[in-house]
Amino acid sequence: MYDENHLAQALRAASVGDDARLFARHDGGELSYGALFAGAERMAAALAAAGVKPGDRVAAQVEKSLEAVQLYLGSVLAGAVFLPLNTAYTPAEVGYFLGDAEPAAFLCDPGRREALTGAAKNVGAVMTLDRAGRGTLRDAADAADAGFGAVPRGAEDLAAILYTSGTTGRSKGAMLSHRALTSNSLTLRDVWRFTAADVLIHALPIFHTHGLFVATNVTLMAGGGVFFMAKFDADAALGAMAQGATAMMGVPTFYTRLLDHPGLTREATAGMRLFVSGSAPLLPETHDAWRARTGHAILERYGMTETNMNTSNPYDGERRAGTVGFPLPGVDLRVADPETGRSLPQGEIGVIEVKGDNLFSGYWRMPEKTAEDMRADGFFITGDLGVIDDRGYVSIVGRAKDLIISGGFNVYPREVEERIDAVVGVKESAVVGVPHPDFGEAVVAVVTPEKPDSVDEAAVMTAISADLARYKHPKRVVIVDELPRNAMGKVQKKALRETFGRLFTDAAGA
Repeated sequence: MYDENHLAQALRAASVGDDARLFARHDGGELSYGALFAGAERMAAALAAAGVKPGDRVAAQVEKSLEAVQLYLGSVLAGAVFLPLNTAYTPAEVGYFLGDAEPAAFLCDPGRREALTGAAKNVGAVMTLDRAGRGTLRDAADAADAGFGAVPRGAEDLAAILYTSGTTGRSKGAMLSHRALTSNSLTLRDVWRFTAADVLIHALPIFHTHGLFVATNVTLMAGGGVFFMAKFDADAALGAMAQGATAMMGVPTFYTRLLDHPGLTREATAGMRLFVSGSAPLLPETHDAWRARTGHAILERYGMTETNMNTSNPYDGERRAGTVGFPLPGVDLRVADPETGRSLPQGEIGVIEVKGDNLFSGYWRMPEKTAEDMRADGFFITGDLGVIDDRGYVSIVGRAKDLIISGGFNVYPREVEERIDAVVGVKESAVVGVPHPDFGEAVVAVVTPEKPDSVDEAAVMTAISADLARYKHPKRVVIVDELPRNAMGKVQKKALRETFGRLFTDAAGA
């Protein structure tokens, strides 16, 4: 028997007594479940020898590799709290995270070791791990004995801390317990019907909840296999489909790039069971184009760092474009008035609030911020604006912080974006509010064209004029080559507000 509330034991349970089972295919080689966990146990022993104790943080800014997965598993086996960091973070940003989390150990790429000396000056043990899985940590692990037993941990003990992107103020560390990660992974395994027969195309980064706690954990919980890719490549993804892959978890960019590939056909995807999309909104046009081209309906779901996954379109039944489906088993979800928390009637837009075992334990060393984002009845205020339709499907219409109040009227960006995205010649749009001397905020649409000169400001304004109330019309439409995005493909509206924030105030002062 194993403890379902202990993440490492739950992950390892699927592989017990089956060393021959294949976990990963990568770079022309293979790795069995037995080898995966033997390496993880050695990593745990190496961390313990370096002074890591149960409850200590282990921070890692390393490239994606199977050894990096073993580092994650080894940290949890050692009873530590794993802290993955985006590989794009600068030394100054890493310094903030290390100063805030105070890890006992920090892992970095050997090539960045010198640049990160100042950031890691107060960390007791600094070790290295490169993209090929080599470095001082690997050396220490190779010298250690396998057979490291999982350190006992309780359901509410922390297994990981993930820092939010910091789009509003300084980044916050979301504390994730063994309960939160284990329960959510088991739920997704069952809801999405993952079994040991599945082979997942894994092309997501593993410093983010999607690639680490959804893709990796769910596969391990099911005892399935992966095609393990350092990054997404359309040729490699199609090659994996031809070699026995059954599922893919990705961001919308994966699907748009595959749709641009001439090799994407019904025949190419015939062996696939499931395509999942998340981390950023999937355009209905992409959903429809994928279905027409492959015969598969992409399953879109909704989650966030603090909550793990909250909702999913159904495995069986209609996967509705533009929605994120229904609350997962064990997750309570409501749409509420942002100020009072009062539940709103079906069809009304409000802030999405959730409650369940999937929730985080609060923000690291920020009790005031934790209290601010939690209702007295235990519901977490996600900050996402949503609506539930007459069939119970949840749709996300934007972030509460992205709500535009222009001339006293509320404008929901997603509503405007959907109209603009339907205009001939438009590839994608992002709508933001910027300061305006008369209206308080003005609606600005930033648009990328399908091809150069395929659309202009006048064409967009004319096309949407009959579909939207006048107060929702953009005061300006700006054409750009591409929208700014983060590592997971989310459009960075904060950057757009900064870039175009003086469109009207400068004009007023001229």
